[in-house]
Amino acid sequence: GGERLKNENGDKLHPTQKPEALLARIMMASTKPGDIVLDPFFGSGTTGAVAKRLGRHFVGIEREQAYIDAANERIDAVRPLDGAALTVLTGKRAEPRVAFVSLIDTGLMLPGATLYDAKKRWAATVRADGTVAVGDSAGSIHKIGAEVQGLDACNGWTFWHYERSGGLTPIDELRRIARLGMERAGA
Repeated sequence: GGERLKNENGDKLHPTQKPEALLARIMMASTKPGDIVLDPFFGSGTTGAVAKRLGRHFVGIEREQAYIDAANERIDAVRPLDGAALTVLTGKRAEPRVAFVSLIDTGLMLPGATLYDAKKRWAATVRADGTVAVGDSAGSIHKIGAEVQGLDACNGWTFWHYERSGGLTPIDELRRIARLGMERAGA
């Protein structure tokens, strides 16, 4: 492609130069801005150029001076993207996991509190160990939510609600607050 580096004779500078788009996809999928990327076969510096553009640090190892010179020149010409351009949307599964018991640990939920489904058909009592109980059954928010509905599985975060300001709010809102606290703490 047009990004392939050429020597003074117009020939390929490096025989195995990788496309920048490929390395960008790999870095975006596996690193965050500020991370360090290692390339032990640095060649013409594609990894370094992409890392700099994406706000990553890099360490490159290369023994051929012609490649080192080309890589330095190439990387010097790169302008990093601004923070807004580097923002990546993450799905729910990529967000930090929050255990229900951590809501108790942080005081967002108190032992003895009552949780309800959205229509108040079922009520569960929050226990100090992070489980919930309905009658003689106790277990995770997911297990008990599934059990009361007669289902195999249940997302307890969206099934169970707590009373707030006279209405019911999914406990998923407390999980969102807990995640914000984790981000601020650098977790």
